[in-house]
Amino acid sequence: MESQNRKIVLAVTGASGSIYALKLLDKFQQLKNPPGEVAVIFSDTAKEIWEAETGQKYYSKSPAKEFNNKTLYAPFASGSSLYNTMIICPASMGTIGRIANGTSDDLIARTADVMLKERRRLIIVPRETPYSLIHINNMKTLTLAGAIICPAAPSFYSNPKTIDDLVMTVVNRIIDLAGFDSNCFRWMEND
Repeated sequence: MESQNRKIVLAVTGASGSIYALKLLDKFQQLKNPPGEVAVIFSDTAKEIWEAETGQKYYSKSPAKEFNNKTLYAPFASGSSLYNTMIICPASMGTIGRIANGTSDDLIARTADVMLKERRRLIIVPRETPYSLIHINNMKTLTLAGAIICPAAPSFYSNPKTIDDLVMTVVNRIIDLAGFDSNCFRWMEND
């Protein structure tokens, strides 16, 4: 599917790491072939965390459109929609646990459930350390169900100089996993 026709859902939960979601939204706009649509969902505390960590309020920038997490009145809450990728970034362990156990009690969990049942791309970016056995088992369950677990673990082989450079190592990996060309540093390929 052409990237310009791709429809992406970005869920932002209350885990620390809002900078990843902010930079991801910025990067989507900068892509040579950006997604056609980006839907954004915030969990109950995610906006507060966003403001505390980024120093700014969230505002929707085209092509992003915000949806309320407390309702299922969104196209991607149904398998009949054409949204084909969901990214949960950052993903709290509470959200991961609800999804792993099939608790579709809000729009984020329901959308993740739809992605799994329809065999579409679900990328989960946990931002927690260390992991408990419960966390590991929930991530194992999701991996077995078809999700991609992409921990927010920056790489250092590109010799990042700033915090933004470190953040972008994770964001570029997410972009790649979502099926877009991030046009970033690649190990042993940038000589």
